[in-house]
Parts: sequence; structure tokens; C-alpha cells
Amino acid sequence: MAQTVNYGIIGCGMMGREHLRNIKLLPDTRIAVIFEPDHKMRLAATEIAPEAALVDSTEALLNIEALDCIVIASPNMAHIGQLEQIAHHRPLPVLVEKPLFIHPEDRPRIEKLMSDYSAPIWVAMEYRYMPPIARFLERLDEATGGLRMLTIREHRFPFLNKVGAWNRFNYSSGGTLVEKCCHFFDLMRLAIRSEPVRVMASAGQAVNHFDEAYDGRTPDIWDNAYVIVDFANGARAMLELCMFAEGSRYQEEISAVGPSGKIEALVPGPGRFWPEHLGPPPTAQLIESPRAPMGPVAIEIPVDPALLEAGDHNGSTFYQHQKFKAALLGHQPIEVTVEDGMKAVLMGLAAQESAASGKAIDMNLSVRPEIPELCS
Repeated sequence: MAQTVNYGIIGCGMMGREHLRNIKLLPDTRIAVIFEPDHKMRLAATEIAPEAALVDSTEALLNIEALDCIVIASPNMAHIGQLEQIAHHRPLPVLVEKPLFIHPEDRPRIEKLMSDYSAPIWVAMEYRYMPPIARFLERLDEATGGLRMLTIREHRFPFLNKVGAWNRFNYSSGGTLVEKCCHFFDLMRLAIRSEPVRVMASAGQAVNHFDEAYDGRTPDIWDNAYVIVDFANGARAMLELCMFAEGSRYQEEISAVGPSGKIEALVPGPGRFWPEHLGPPPTAQLIESPRAPMGPVAIEIPVDPALLEAGDHNGSTFYQHQKFKAALLGHQPIEVTVEDGMKAVLMGLAAQESAASGKAIDMNLSVRPEIPELCS
């Protein structure tokens, strides 16, 4: 008989509820317990998982005996403390949302956790598992003949409203290039298979959130950026981010180029934001453009409508949970490690500092350099 996996959920905001919906699509799973301090978010979570017990703290969640793993989807600034609390009381397998941490001084805490934690930790980097991006990564070497240039372009909607407006400020989110973009720095390392040696960025707040105030404070979160990263193997990558471009047909456009040709993945944004008068939302595409014989070949990469309905990330949250469950049952290794999550944050922190200082930031993650200060 199949083993039922019992999940504990910490945090049931927008992303936490996406995790709930996708876990419930998997066979032999059960939401055993939820910790969500916000009353409105807690009610929304119980509509998805009425079977779950509700508790008032992480410690109370850990005291639930029938618990096999934990998903952390709390605000960014809470992740590391909750991981440490779990490690101290009951080190269960964990899937923790990105970013793993947000302040430079937290790095030693993560390194200690990485060396001491006795159970698997999976860092949630959903973009790896979007079907068009997963196919892009599979075809990358053959299509390019060896990647030399990688460009990631995200043109999307502004930051959504979150409880306590934690995502409106650098101090609680880590800054846009950590909070939003660690996904893309993770993709860069995964695709290029090398470590960054230099990060250069230009970024700022141009359009969004100027008319907002929280306890008398105006948001300081950036809404646009360019980031260029040089890698140790000679490849280079660029991120272009614009968060006031929700009118775009595709939200992410990723291209890789090498001596043999180019491959692109075009990924639409959340279907719930697509205007009804334009008809059905666009379908993701994969385009291969060889140098010889010249001529692009495009194919559509459709996603199961049930998965699109379950979240905003093109089905990736389901596929990530499918693999996480297989890992905690011992059927496969962890694919996104604490080290991966840490390095993605370090790249984001370097990009934040480069944009703030106007200087390129030299870094070599293999020799554990001092990481730059996060701009205020």
C-alpha cells in the first residue's frame, strides 16, 4: 500500500496557498497542519485544506506527531529563523521558499545549517520546473553547441500586495534582485554550469509604489534592472527586469546562444491576469534557431489546465512537489540544495550592491568570499 505523506505548512499567503493546491493534486498526500498567523490568510487556507489542524506557532506545528515534512512559505525575513527552529526541535525534511536568507550577516547561519541539518532541505526554485524552461534546459547543449551567452528577460506586473507589505521594502524582502531575481541567478548557474566571478548591475525604482505609504514610509523596492554576470568558464549572462510591463504577451523570454545556434523559451504570465477580451492566454513556446541550415523552428509547450489553475507559475510548483516527494521517500536526490539557494542569494546581494554603488562586484563562490553589504 502506498505511503501517505503528511505535510505541515508554515505560511499561507499567495505562495503558500499555491503550495497547498499543488500538494493536493499529488496522490497519497495529506495536509496535516497549518501555521498561519494572519486571520484572513488562515481562512483562505482552510477553504483549500479543511482537513488540516490549525496551530499558533512553529513549535506547535512541530509537536504534531503525524508529520513527515514541512513547507516554509512565510515572508522572506522569517525563513532562516524558522529553519533554525525546526533544526533545533525536530529536523524534518523541508521545502523552503526562496530566498533562503536576505541579509549578508545571515550567511554563517546558513552554512552552519547546511553542515548540521540531518534531513533533506529543498530550496523552492520553481522556474527550473516550468515545462518550457525544463525543455529548454534539456535541449540547451545540442541546440547551442555549448552555451556562451544567456539572456533572461522578465517583463511583468508590479509586486502584489502581501500581508504587512513586507515585499515593499529592502530590509524585509532582501531587495528586488534578491527577492524576485534569485530564481534567475539560479537558472544562470544551472544552465551555464559554472560559478560567477563578476556581477555588474544598474537598477532603480522608476514607476511603481510611489503613491503608497506604510506607517509613514514610502516603499524603496526597485522595479527595473539590468544585471550582467561573468562566469568562470568564460560564458556571460544578462538579466533584464521590468515590473511595469504587464501588457506583454510573454512574461519570461530566455535565450541561450553558442557556436551552433540559439534556443529560446517564451513563457506566459499567470493566466488570471490575461485580459478576457483577447481570448485564451498564449501558450509557451520553445524556438530553436540553428546557424546552419538557418531557419527557426518553433513548437508549443502546453501545460495541463489543472496545473495552470493551481498556481501562477506555469505548472512548475506541481512538478517541483512531485520531485520533492520522491526525494523525501528516497527515490531521488534533492535537486535544489541549500548550497544552490545560498549561491543564488549571494549573486542577488552582489547585484544589489553593484547597482547601489555603481561598481562591478568581484566574487568567487568557490572560495567563499566576503559578500557585499546590502543597500538600504
